[in-house]
Amino acid sequence: MGSQTTQVSDLEEPPVSDAVPRSSFKRVLTGSMAGAVLEWYDFAIYGILAATVLGPLFFPGDSGVAKLLLALATQGLGFVARPLGGIVFGHLGDKYGRKPMLVTTFILLGTATAAIGLLPTYEQVGIWATVGLVVLRMIQGFALGGEFGAAVLLVSEYGEPKRRGFWASWPQAGAPMGTVLATVVVSILVFAVPDEAFDQWGWRIAFLFAIPLLAIGFWVRRGVEESPVFKAAQEQAAQAPQEERSSIVEALSRPSVVLIGLGMRIGENIAFYIYTIFVIAYATTYFDFARGDVIMAVTFASVFQFVGMIGGGAWSDRVGRRIAMLVPAFVLMIWAPVFFWLVQLESLPMLWLGVCVGALFHGMLAGPEAAWITELFPTRYRYAGSSLVFQGSSILAGAPAPFIAIWLIENHGVGMVVGYLVITMSITVIALLASRETKGVDLDKVE
Repeated sequence: MGSQTTQVSDLEEPPVSDAVPRSSFKRVLTGSMAGAVLEWYDFAIYGILAATVLGPLFFPGDSGVAKLLLALATQGLGFVARPLGGIVFGHLGDKYGRKPMLVTTFILLGTATAAIGLLPTYEQVGIWATVGLVVLRMIQGFALGGEFGAAVLLVSEYGEPKRRGFWASWPQAGAPMGTVLATVVVSILVFAVPDEAFDQWGWRIAFLFAIPLLAIGFWVRRGVEESPVFKAAQEQAAQAPQEERSSIVEALSRPSVVLIGLGMRIGENIAFYIYTIFVIAYATTYFDFARGDVIMAVTFASVFQFVGMIGGGAWSDRVGRRIAMLVPAFVLMIWAPVFFWLVQLESLPMLWLGVCVGALFHGMLAGPEAAWITELFPTRYRYAGSSLVFQGSSILAGAPAPFIAIWLIENHGVGMVVGYLVITMSITVIALLASRETKGVDLDKVE
Protein backbone atom coordinates (compact mmCIF):
# COMPACT_ATOMS: atom_id res chain seq x y z
CA MET A 1 0.00 0.00 0.00
CA GLY A 2 2.87 2.35 0.77
CA SER A 3 4.38 2.05 -2.69
CA GLN A 4 1.01 2.51 -4.34
CA THR A 5 0.41 5.70 -2.36
CA THR A 6 3.78 7.04 -3.46
CA GLN A 7 3.03 6.37 -7.11
CA VAL A 8 -0.31 8.17 -6.97
CA SER A 9 1.30 11.09 -5.19
CA ASP A 10 4.02 11.28 -7.83
CA LEU A 11 1.45 11.49 -10.59
CA GLU A 12 -0.41 14.26 -8.80
CA GLU A 13 2.76 16.23 -7.96
CA PRO A 14 5.40 15.65 -10.64
CA PRO A 15 8.85 15.56 -9.02
CA VAL A 16 11.01 18.30 -10.51
CA SER A 17 14.08 20.16 -9.39
CA ASP A 18 13.77 22.87 -6.76
CA ALA A 19 14.50 25.52 -9.41
CA VAL A 20 11.33 24.67 -11.31
CA PRO A 21 7.85 25.22 -9.78
CA ARG A 22 5.61 22.16 -9.87
CA SER A 23 2.84 24.18 -11.50
CA SER A 24 5.17 25.03 -14.40
CA PHE A 25 6.10 21.39 -14.92
CA LYS A 26 2.44 20.33 -14.85
CA ARG A 27 1.65 22.90 -17.53
CA VAL A 28 4.57 21.69 -19.66
CA LEU A 29 3.56 18.05 -19.30
CA THR A 30 -0.11 18.76 -20.03
CA GLY A 31 0.71 20.97 -23.01
CA SER A 32 3.22 18.53 -24.47
CA MET A 33 1.02 15.46 -24.02
CA ALA A 34 -2.23 17.09 -25.17
CA GLY A 35 -0.55 18.72 -28.11
CA ALA A 36 1.15 15.49 -29.16
CA VAL A 37 -2.18 13.63 -29.07
CA LEU A 38 -3.93 16.29 -31.10
CA GLU A 39 -1.10 16.63 -33.63
CA TRP A 40 -0.98 12.87 -34.22
CA TYR A 41 -4.78 12.93 -34.56
CA ASP A 42 -4.38 15.50 -37.33
CA PHE A 43 -1.72 13.38 -39.03
CA ALA A 44 -3.57 10.07 -38.62
CA ILE A 45 -6.95 11.25 -39.85
CA TYR A 46 -5.55 11.64 -43.35
CA GLY A 47 -4.19 8.10 -43.34
CA ILE A 48 -7.53 6.66 -42.28
CA LEU A 49 -9.53 8.48 -44.96
CA ALA A 50 -6.95 8.45 -47.78
CA ALA A 51 -7.98 5.16 -49.34
CA THR A 52 -11.73 5.28 -48.77
CA VAL A 53 -12.65 8.91 -49.47
CA LEU A 54 -9.84 11.19 -50.60
CA GLY A 55 -8.72 9.13 -53.60
CA PRO A 56 -12.06 9.27 -55.47
CA LEU A 57 -12.67 12.92 -54.56
CA PHE A 58 -9.30 14.50 -55.28
CA PHE A 59 -7.56 12.47 -57.98
CA PRO A 60 -8.55 12.30 -61.65
CA GLY A 61 -8.83 9.18 -63.79
CA ASP A 62 -11.17 6.27 -64.32
CA SER A 63 -9.13 3.67 -62.48
CA GLY A 64 -10.14 3.16 -58.86
CA VAL A 65 -6.81 1.47 -58.16
CA ALA A 66 -4.88 4.42 -59.58
CA LYS A 67 -6.85 6.82 -57.41
CA LEU A 68 -6.13 4.66 -54.36
CA LEU A 69 -2.40 4.55 -55.10
CA LEU A 70 -2.25 8.29 -55.67
CA ALA A 71 -4.03 8.94 -52.37
CA LEU A 72 -1.60 6.66 -50.55
CA ALA A 73 1.35 8.28 -52.33
CA THR A 74 0.14 11.66 -51.10
CA GLN A 75 -0.01 10.19 -47.61
CA GLY A 76 3.65 9.30 -48.03
CA LEU A 77 4.50 12.94 -48.82
CA GLY A 78 3.87 13.66 -45.16
CA PHE A 79 6.80 11.39 -44.33
CA VAL A 80 9.01 13.12 -46.89
CA ALA A 81 8.29 16.51 -45.32
CA ARG A 82 8.96 15.36 -41.76
CA PRO A 83 12.80 15.39 -41.95
CA LEU A 84 12.68 18.86 -43.55
CA GLY A 85 10.50 20.06 -40.68
CA GLY A 86 12.89 18.48 -38.21
CA ILE A 87 15.84 20.34 -39.76
CA VAL A 88 14.10 23.73 -39.89
CA PHE A 89 12.45 23.60 -36.47
CA GLY A 90 15.52 21.93 -35.00
CA HIS A 91 17.69 24.90 -35.98
CA LEU A 92 15.09 27.45 -34.87
CA GLY A 93 14.38 25.61 -31.61
CA ASP A 94 18.06 25.60 -30.65
CA LYS A 95 18.39 29.29 -31.55
CA TYR A 96 15.14 30.84 -30.28
CA GLY A 97 13.83 28.32 -27.77
CA ARG A 98 11.58 25.29 -27.40
CA LYS A 99 8.36 27.12 -26.54
CA PRO A 100 7.97 29.09 -29.82
CA MET A 101 8.32 25.84 -31.76
CA LEU A 102 5.84 24.11 -29.43
CA VAL A 103 3.18 26.65 -30.43
CA THR A 104 4.18 27.09 -34.09
CA THR A 105 4.19 23.40 -35.02
CA PHE A 106 0.79 22.94 -33.44
CA ILE A 107 -0.81 25.90 -35.22
CA LEU A 108 0.62 24.84 -38.58
CA LEU A 109 -0.58 21.27 -38.32
CA GLY A 110 -4.02 22.09 -36.93
CA THR A 111 -4.66 24.77 -39.54
CA ALA A 112 -3.57 22.53 -42.42
CA THR A 113 -5.83 19.73 -41.18
CA ALA A 114 -8.87 22.00 -40.86
CA ALA A 115 -8.15 23.41 -44.32
CA ILE A 116 -8.35 19.92 -45.85
CA GLY A 117 -11.90 19.74 -44.51
CA LEU A 118 -12.73 22.92 -46.48
CA LEU A 119 -11.09 21.96 -49.79
CA PRO A 120 -13.26 21.84 -52.93
CA THR A 121 -13.09 18.50 -54.76
CA TYR A 122 -11.60 17.67 -58.16
CA GLU A 123 -15.07 17.68 -59.67
CA GLN A 124 -15.55 21.28 -58.49
CA VAL A 125 -12.22 22.97 -59.30
CA GLY A 126 -10.21 20.39 -61.22
CA ILE A 127 -6.50 19.86 -60.67
CA TRP A 128 -6.32 22.69 -58.13
CA ALA A 129 -8.08 20.45 -55.65
CA THR A 130 -5.32 17.87 -56.03
CA VAL A 131 -2.61 20.53 -55.72
CA GLY A 132 -4.27 21.93 -52.59
CA LEU A 133 -4.45 18.51 -50.95
CA VAL A 134 -0.78 17.78 -51.72
CA VAL A 135 0.36 21.15 -50.34
CA LEU A 136 -1.64 20.78 -47.14
CA ARG A 137 -0.37 17.24 -46.65
CA MET A 138 3.19 18.51 -46.99
CA ILE A 139 2.49 21.21 -44.39
CA GLN A 140 1.14 18.53 -42.02
CA GLY A 141 4.32 16.49 -42.33
CA PHE A 142 6.57 19.57 -42.10
CA ALA A 143 4.92 20.66 -38.85
CA LEU A 144 4.94 17.18 -37.35
CA GLY A 145 8.67 17.01 -38.08
CA GLY A 146 9.30 19.61 -35.38
CA GLU A 147 6.94 18.11 -32.81
CA PHE A 148 9.36 15.67 -31.19
CA GLY A 149 11.83 18.40 -30.30
CA ALA A 150 9.14 20.80 -29.11
CA ALA A 151 7.20 18.42 -26.86
CA VAL A 152 9.71 15.85 -25.66
CA LEU A 153 12.62 18.24 -25.11
CA LEU A 154 10.58 20.58 -22.95
CA VAL A 155 9.45 17.75 -20.67
CA SER A 156 12.96 16.24 -20.60
CA GLU A 157 14.63 19.56 -19.82
CA TYR A 158 12.11 20.47 -17.12
CA GLY A 159 11.95 17.20 -15.18
CA GLU A 160 14.48 15.89 -12.69
CA PRO A 161 17.01 13.39 -14.09
CA LYS A 162 15.94 10.36 -12.04
CA ARG A 163 12.39 10.36 -13.48
CA ARG A 164 13.15 11.67 -16.97
CA GLY A 165 12.45 8.37 -18.75
CA PHE A 166 8.95 8.20 -17.28
CA TRP A 167 7.92 11.80 -17.91
CA ALA A 168 9.47 12.01 -21.41
CA SER A 169 7.52 8.91 -22.45
CA TRP A 170 4.19 10.74 -22.04
CA PRO A 171 4.47 13.07 -25.07
CA GLN A 172 6.05 10.15 -26.93
CA ALA A 173 2.88 8.19 -26.19
CA GLY A 174 0.80 10.88 -27.88
CA ALA A 175 1.18 9.00 -31.18
CA PRO A 176 -0.90 5.90 -30.28
CA MET A 177 -3.47 7.98 -28.42
CA GLY A 178 -3.86 10.36 -31.36
CA THR A 179 -4.34 7.40 -33.67
CA VAL A 180 -7.01 5.95 -31.38
CA LEU A 181 -8.79 9.31 -31.22
CA ALA A 182 -8.78 9.60 -35.03
CA THR A 183 -10.17 6.07 -35.41
CA VAL A 184 -12.90 6.71 -32.83
CA VAL A 185 -13.99 9.97 -34.51
CA VAL A 186 -14.19 8.35 -37.96
CA SER A 187 -16.04 5.31 -36.55
CA ILE A 188 -18.65 7.56 -34.90
CA LEU A 189 -19.13 9.53 -38.12
CA VAL A 190 -19.46 6.36 -40.21
CA PHE A 191 -22.07 5.07 -37.79
CA ALA A 192 -24.00 8.36 -37.51
CA VAL A 193 -23.88 9.57 -41.14
CA PRO A 194 -25.35 7.56 -44.06
CA ASP A 195 -22.78 6.21 -46.53
CA GLU A 196 -23.64 8.56 -49.39
CA ALA A 197 -23.71 11.61 -47.12
CA PHE A 198 -20.43 10.58 -45.51
CA ASP A 199 -18.74 10.42 -48.91
CA GLN A 200 -20.17 13.80 -49.88
CA TRP A 201 -19.63 15.88 -46.73
CA GLY A 202 -19.48 13.74 -43.58
CA TRP A 203 -15.74 13.08 -43.92
CA ARG A 204 -15.11 16.82 -43.68
CA ILE A 205 -16.25 16.84 -40.04
CA ALA A 206 -13.29 14.66 -39.06
CA PHE A 207 -10.88 17.27 -40.44
CA LEU A 208 -12.85 20.26 -39.14
CA PHE A 209 -12.79 18.67 -35.69
CA ALA A 210 -9.20 19.97 -35.65
CA ILE A 211 -10.55 23.51 -35.08
CA PRO A 212 -11.78 23.05 -31.47
CA LEU A 213 -8.78 20.82 -30.79
CA LEU A 214 -6.54 23.58 -32.13
CA ALA A 215 -8.15 26.15 -29.84
CA ILE A 216 -7.73 23.94 -26.76
CA GLY A 217 -4.17 22.98 -27.60
CA PHE A 218 -3.14 26.55 -28.35
CA TRP A 219 -4.53 27.74 -25.01
CA VAL A 220 -2.62 25.04 -23.11
CA ARG A 221 0.67 25.42 -24.99
CA ARG A 222 0.63 29.22 -24.99
CA GLY A 223 0.94 29.22 -21.20
CA VAL A 224 4.03 26.99 -21.15
CA GLU A 225 7.26 28.63 -19.98
CA GLU A 226 10.59 28.22 -21.74
CA SER A 227 12.88 25.34 -20.77
CA PRO A 228 15.15 26.28 -17.83
CA VAL A 229 17.97 24.23 -19.35
CA PHE A 230 17.74 26.20 -22.61
CA LYS A 231 17.62 29.53 -20.75
CA ALA A 232 20.70 28.57 -18.73
CA ALA A 233 22.55 27.62 -21.92
CA GLN A 234 21.60 30.95 -23.50
CA GLU A 235 22.89 32.88 -20.48
CA GLN A 236 26.14 30.92 -20.54
CA ALA A 237 26.56 31.57 -24.27
CA ALA A 238 25.99 35.29 -23.72
CA GLN A 239 28.79 35.42 -21.14
CA ALA A 240 31.25 33.55 -23.39
CA PRO A 241 30.33 34.39 -27.00
CA GLN A 242 31.56 31.99 -29.67
CA GLU A 243 31.31 31.83 -33.43
CA GLU A 244 27.66 31.08 -34.20
CA ARG A 245 27.05 27.94 -36.25
CA SER A 246 23.86 26.22 -37.32
CA SER A 247 22.86 23.62 -34.75
CA ILE A 248 22.18 21.23 -37.64
CA VAL A 249 25.80 21.61 -38.78
CA GLU A 250 27.00 21.03 -35.21
CA ALA A 251 24.94 17.88 -34.88
CA LEU A 252 26.19 16.53 -38.21
CA SER A 253 29.78 17.35 -37.26
CA ARG A 254 29.51 14.53 -34.71
CA PRO A 255 28.08 11.84 -37.01
CA SER A 256 28.73 8.87 -34.71
CA VAL A 257 26.04 9.98 -32.24
CA VAL A 258 23.54 10.68 -35.03
CA LEU A 259 24.28 7.31 -36.64
CA ILE A 260 23.80 5.50 -33.32
CA GLY A 261 20.43 7.21 -32.89
CA LEU A 262 19.37 6.40 -36.45
CA GLY A 263 20.50 2.79 -36.05
CA MET A 264 18.44 2.34 -32.91
CA ARG A 265 15.36 3.82 -34.57
CA ILE A 266 15.57 1.66 -37.71
CA GLY A 267 14.34 -1.57 -36.14
CA GLU A 268 11.86 0.20 -33.89
CA ASN A 269 10.34 2.12 -36.81
CA ILE A 270 10.07 -0.90 -39.08
CA ALA A 271 8.52 -3.04 -36.34
CA PHE A 272 5.85 -0.40 -35.77
CA TYR A 273 4.78 -0.22 -39.41
CA ILE A 274 4.85 -4.00 -39.88
CA TYR A 275 2.71 -4.68 -36.82
CA THR A 276 0.23 -1.87 -37.48
CA ILE A 277 0.14 -0.93 -41.19
CA PHE A 278 1.45 -3.89 -43.17
CA VAL A 279 -0.63 -6.38 -41.16
CA ILE A 280 -3.86 -4.80 -42.46
CA ALA A 281 -2.92 -5.47 -46.09
CA TYR A 282 -1.36 -8.86 -45.27
CA ALA A 283 -4.28 -10.25 -43.26
CA THR A 284 -6.98 -9.05 -45.66
CA THR A 285 -5.18 -9.86 -48.93
CA TYR A 286 -3.73 -13.28 -48.19
CA PHE A 287 -6.23 -14.52 -45.61
CA ASP A 288 -9.96 -14.36 -45.00
CA PHE A 289 -10.01 -11.46 -42.52
CA ALA A 290 -12.46 -8.57 -42.82
CA ARG A 291 -10.72 -5.21 -43.11
CA GLY A 292 -12.81 -3.72 -40.31
CA ASP A 293 -11.85 -6.55 -37.92
CA VAL A 294 -8.14 -6.06 -38.58
CA ILE A 295 -8.37 -2.28 -38.18
CA MET A 296 -10.20 -2.78 -34.90
CA ALA A 297 -7.43 -5.09 -33.67
CA VAL A 298 -4.74 -2.58 -34.65
CA THR A 299 -6.66 0.26 -32.97
CA PHE A 300 -7.07 -1.70 -29.75
CA ALA A 301 -3.37 -2.61 -29.90
CA SER A 302 -2.57 1.11 -29.72
CA VAL A 303 -3.76 1.02 -26.11
CA PHE A 304 -1.19 -1.72 -25.40
CA GLN A 305 1.41 0.39 -27.18
CA PHE A 306 0.55 3.36 -24.95
CA VAL A 307 0.89 1.23 -21.80
CA GLY A 308 4.17 -0.18 -23.08
CA MET A 309 5.59 3.29 -23.70
CA ILE A 310 4.77 4.62 -20.26
CA GLY A 311 5.87 1.41 -18.54
CA GLY A 312 9.06 1.20 -20.61
CA GLY A 313 9.95 4.81 -19.82
CA ALA A 314 9.48 4.23 -16.08
CA TRP A 315 11.46 0.98 -16.20
CA SER A 316 14.36 2.73 -17.91
CA ASP A 317 14.65 5.04 -14.90
CA ARG A 318 15.33 1.95 -12.79
CA VAL A 319 17.51 -0.30 -14.94
CA GLY A 320 18.95 2.17 -17.45
CA ARG A 321 18.00 3.12 -21.00
CA ARG A 322 20.01 0.40 -22.76
CA ILE A 323 18.68 -2.56 -20.78
CA ALA A 324 15.12 -1.21 -20.94
CA MET A 325 15.34 -1.04 -24.74
CA LEU A 326 17.47 -4.14 -25.38
CA VAL A 327 14.96 -6.47 -23.70
CA PRO A 328 11.93 -5.53 -25.88
CA ALA A 329 14.20 -5.42 -28.95
CA PHE A 330 15.18 -9.06 -28.41
CA VAL A 331 11.55 -10.00 -27.68
CA LEU A 332 10.41 -8.38 -30.94
CA MET A 333 13.02 -10.42 -32.83
CA ILE A 334 11.67 -13.63 -31.28
CA TRP A 335 8.06 -12.54 -31.74
CA ALA A 336 8.41 -11.93 -35.51
CA PRO A 337 7.96 -15.59 -36.65
CA VAL A 338 5.34 -16.19 -33.93
CA PHE A 339 3.36 -13.18 -35.14
CA PHE A 340 3.12 -14.40 -38.74
CA TRP A 341 2.29 -17.92 -37.58
CA LEU A 342 -0.61 -16.54 -35.52
CA VAL A 343 -1.94 -14.60 -38.52
CA GLN A 344 -1.74 -17.71 -40.69
CA LEU A 345 -4.03 -19.56 -38.26
CA GLU A 346 -6.84 -17.34 -39.66
CA SER A 347 -8.29 -16.93 -36.20
CA LEU A 348 -9.38 -13.44 -35.16
CA PRO A 349 -8.44 -13.95 -31.46
CA MET A 350 -4.97 -15.15 -32.53
CA LEU A 351 -4.63 -12.09 -34.80
CA TRP A 352 -5.52 -9.85 -31.87
CA LEU A 353 -2.95 -11.64 -29.72
CA GLY A 354 -0.22 -11.22 -32.32
CA VAL A 355 -0.88 -7.54 -32.94
CA CYS A 356 -1.36 -6.59 -29.27
CA VAL A 357 1.79 -8.33 -28.05
CA GLY A 358 3.80 -6.76 -30.90
CA ALA A 359 2.41 -3.32 -30.05
CA LEU A 360 3.09 -3.75 -26.33
CA PHE A 361 6.77 -4.59 -26.77
CA HIS A 362 7.17 -1.97 -29.48
CA GLY A 363 5.85 0.54 -26.95
CA MET A 364 8.35 -0.69 -24.35
CA LEU A 365 11.14 -0.12 -26.89
CA ALA A 366 9.88 3.29 -28.05
CA GLY A 367 8.99 4.71 -24.61
CA PRO A 368 12.55 5.07 -23.22
CA GLU A 369 13.95 6.34 -26.52
CA ALA A 370 12.38 9.77 -25.95
CA ALA A 371 14.63 10.43 -22.96
CA TRP A 372 17.55 8.49 -24.46
CA ILE A 373 17.66 10.56 -27.66
CA THR A 374 17.48 13.87 -25.77
CA GLU A 375 20.32 12.69 -23.49
CA LEU A 376 22.62 12.00 -26.45
CA PHE A 377 23.05 15.67 -27.43
CA PRO A 378 24.21 18.85 -25.65
CA THR A 379 21.73 21.69 -25.20
CA ARG A 380 23.14 23.93 -27.93
CA TYR A 381 22.12 21.47 -30.65
CA ARG A 382 19.84 19.04 -28.81
CA TYR A 383 16.71 20.03 -30.76
CA ALA A 384 18.50 19.67 -34.11
CA GLY A 385 20.25 16.40 -33.24
CA SER A 386 17.19 14.69 -31.80
CA SER A 387 15.03 15.83 -34.73
CA LEU A 388 17.58 14.46 -37.22
CA VAL A 389 17.48 11.10 -35.47
CA PHE A 390 13.74 10.92 -34.94
CA GLN A 391 12.52 12.24 -38.28
CA GLY A 392 15.41 11.00 -40.41
CA SER A 393 14.73 7.42 -39.36
CA SER A 394 11.05 7.83 -40.24
CA ILE A 395 11.82 8.46 -43.91
CA LEU A 396 14.72 5.97 -44.08
CA ALA A 397 13.01 3.08 -42.32
CA GLY A 398 9.38 3.68 -41.38
CA ALA A 399 7.90 5.08 -44.60
CA PRO A 400 9.13 2.34 -46.98
CA ALA A 401 8.64 -0.54 -44.52
CA PRO A 402 5.10 -1.60 -45.62
CA PHE A 403 6.05 -1.43 -49.31
CA ILE A 404 9.26 -3.42 -48.78
CA ALA A 405 7.35 -6.03 -46.78
CA ILE A 406 4.73 -6.41 -49.53
CA TRP A 407 7.45 -6.75 -52.19
CA LEU A 408 9.28 -9.38 -50.12
CA ILE A 409 6.18 -11.48 -49.52
CA GLU A 410 5.16 -11.30 -53.18
CA ASN A 411 8.59 -12.31 -54.47
CA HIS A 412 10.15 -14.39 -51.71
CA GLY A 413 7.46 -15.41 -49.23
CA VAL A 414 6.69 -14.57 -45.63
CA GLY A 415 9.99 -15.96 -44.38
CA MET A 416 11.82 -13.01 -45.92
CA VAL A 417 9.55 -10.55 -44.09
CA VAL A 418 10.46 -12.29 -40.84
CA GLY A 419 14.11 -11.98 -41.83
CA TYR A 420 13.57 -8.30 -42.63
CA LEU A 421 12.25 -7.71 -39.13
CA VAL A 422 15.01 -9.71 -37.45
CA ILE A 423 17.85 -8.09 -39.42
CA THR A 424 16.65 -4.53 -38.90
CA MET A 425 16.00 -5.16 -35.20
CA SER A 426 19.56 -6.51 -35.00
CA ILE A 427 20.75 -3.10 -36.19
CA THR A 428 18.82 -1.56 -33.30
CA VAL A 429 20.48 -3.95 -30.86
CA ILE A 430 23.97 -3.15 -32.22
CA ALA A 431 23.30 0.60 -31.97
CA LEU A 432 22.15 0.25 -28.37
CA LEU A 433 25.22 -1.79 -27.45
CA ALA A 434 27.44 0.85 -29.08
CA SER A 435 25.81 3.72 -27.20
CA ARG A 436 26.68 4.98 -23.74
CA GLU A 437 24.30 4.66 -20.80
CA THR A 438 22.56 8.01 -20.30
CA LYS A 439 20.21 7.38 -17.38
CA GLY A 440 20.27 10.23 -14.89
CA VAL A 441 22.67 12.41 -16.88
CA ASP A 442 22.66 16.15 -16.17
CA LEU A 443 21.45 17.73 -19.42
CA ASP A 444 23.42 20.90 -18.63
CA LYS A 445 26.66 18.91 -18.77
CA VAL A 446 26.13 16.67 -21.80
CA GLU A 447 28.97 17.05 -24.33
